[in-house]
Amino acid sequence: MARRNQRLQTDHRAGHREARVGELIRRIVAESMEELDDERLSMVSITGCEVGRDLHRAVIWFTSLDTSETGDLTIVEAFDEHARRLRRSVGDQTRLRRTPELVFRPDMTLRSAERIERILESESGDTKA
Repeated sequence: MARRNQRLQTDHRAGHREARVGELIRRIVAESMEELDDERLSMVSITGCEVGRDLHRAVIWFTSLDTSETGDLTIVEAFDEHARRLRRSVGDQTRLRRTPELVFRPDMTLRSAERIERILESESGDTKA
């Protein structure tokens, strides 16, 4: 009975492992980007990394000064071109059994926050008049 209860309990550290691996991958990719000679990635920052529970895929979130949709597409294309090199860097600097596939996506959090802030400012400006 004791063994059965042990199996039913969830591992409270499971989520922490993904977070630790995600932060490690984020740091490695950010450092490796400095070595890439690509102007499209010159003003890009890595903001986060989400790793799946099985560690087979890592979604890497980025922001840039170019907030246009075409700018994001250009950056994603640049990341796709350098994905093998970045993945190799992750594999060389970690002791994971399998290096996760790297997927790059624009982080819309800051843009959404700025947009909400502009809306709130415009509405508060209307009520003062």
